[in-house]
Amino acid sequence: MASALIVYASLTGNNELIANHINERLEAAGYDTDVQEISQAVAEDFLDVDLCVVASYTYSGVTDGELPDEALDFYDELQELELPGKVFGVAGSGDTAYERFCTAVEMFEAAFKQTGATQGSASVKIDLEPEAEDLERLDTFTDELIAKVGDK
Repeated sequence: MASALIVYASLTGNNELIANHINERLEAAGYDTDVQEISQAVAEDFLDVDLCVVASYTYSGVTDGELPDEALDFYDELQELELPGKVFGVAGSGDTAYERFCTAVEMFEAAFKQTGATQGSASVKIDLEPEAEDLERLDTFTDELIAKVGDK
């Protein structure tokens, strides 16, 4: 049975919803899954699963387009890992009112690539709370991740 770890950072609940939606689809496909809030997660746990997923919001406060404070340690730990043979996916919600939209998604994608992991699907950026069409995109995203893990 394939396994997945989904780690999320959520201020408004949008990314928790994204993580849970991905989780439900993976469970329906027979995956052994674990969902963790990013401040409680340990990046090294990605070593023990087939599929690594991060869903994070982008903080825009003093400056625009930063990682959330609660994600900084996890992000630093992730960059130190070697994850060849692992498949990853990144999704996240943001607000298009800001000039730099969903940059946390881009930052996590780059960090995963640095680890040697294989990107299983194009990253998904969602404006604010996921709507029906966003959930459909997340379904496609998850299906592509499942297919990529199956190819390994």
